Amino acid sequence: MTAQHREAGSTDASPALADPPAIAGVGMTAFTGTADRSLLDLLFVAAERALDDAERDPADVDSVHVGNMAAEAFNDRSGLANALAGGLGLIGATARRVENTSASGASAFQSAFEAVASGRSDLALAVGGEKMSSADTATATEIISRLTHDREYEQGVTLPSLGGLAAAAYLEEHGADRRDLARVAVKNHANALANEYAQFRKRIDVDDVLDSPPIASPLRLYDCCPTTDGAAAVVIASDPEDGGVIVTACESATGTHAVADRLDPLEIESVRTAGDRAYAAAGFGPDAVDLACIHDAFSVLEWLEMEELGLAPTGGAWRLTRDGETARDGSIPVNPGGGLKARGHPLGATGIAQVVELVWQLRGDVPDERSVGRARRGLAVNVAGFGNNAVCTLLEVDA
Repeated sequence: MTAQHREAGSTDASPALADPPAIAGVGMTAFTGTADRSLLDLLFVAAERALDDAERDPADVDSVHVGNMAAEAFNDRSGLANALAGGLGLIGATARRVENTSASGASAFQSAFEAVASGRSDLALAVGGEKMSSADTATATEIISRLTHDREYEQGVTLPSLGGLAAAAYLEEHGADRRDLARVAVKNHANALANEYAQFRKRIDVDDVLDSPPIASPLRLYDCCPTTDGAAAVVIASDPEDGGVIVTACESATGTHAVADRLDPLEIESVRTAGDRAYAAAGFGPDAVDLACIHDAFSVLEWLEMEELGLAPTGGAWRLTRDGETARDGSIPVNPGGGLKARGHPLGATGIAQVVELVWQLRGDVPDERSVGRARRGLAVNVAGFGNNAVCTLLEVDA
């Protein structure tokens, strides 16, 4: 792997588990710009597919953990966890909804992981979903704008504008050019071509990115993730089967909320801290990671998060992209399912969809044209806002 080696280790990391939980089953809906199902129906479909994949009866589920950011705002409803549990016929299981803005999915997964790791659940169901198309553009924009710090919101600072400022600073500081940044979107669209669940199955080139409408200079439309409807689910079990996918670590951390208060706007301390804690808990570092699902809500975030996680040297992620090392057949494949950029970004589902993609890749359950090849360890990072919170998950299969 072409990356700067970082030693695993951080304060406050969870201890390594003697018997780590395993992924028993996964499932998701297609991600789309306009789903013909309700949000609750999307959650049902994803949950049922994960339970079918796990070959488990819903009655065996001890706890339900639903990731969702804004059902009240987008869909005029609440009580998702209870409604899902009731629809699945779960009597006696614990059920809760988990909200952590755009990292709600990964936080729900972490809640389910901790329930099993602690022994409180033998079988946990994590489901994440969002139906964003129910709101008009102005309403959706307002909901997402509220993810920034209050001072930034009052000054009209948006997530895309923060992305634009970060992209401009990165290009200037590290010597990358605008075409290099465009290659992130080109790669992720190429990865989504063979992904039947992806929102955008369309090949683009660098000129397409540069010719797309401006959003926040230097970012353009094709540098930014879309609004998306969809759901994803994972079943976590305390009794792993031979050859199954093990959850070796799932750690989270907060960072400085207001971007203006950060000493370096190109640093995302929540991602670094969550990653260091995950490496410490898993007992291996970034040099052992075979593939990664990175939160690329804006193209520059793929680079920033790779560097915080030690998957690339500081200021060097762009070179890995230019050299093809982050492509599906590269030394460290990043976002083989298309990432947020092309698979889509239903806010409450994304963190779980990343885990689903890793499981499919590690189990070899994808066609050759989508496979990264033989892989043993995978990493996922899901970010809230512009990095005020992050969740890092490490998965592993037996050699």
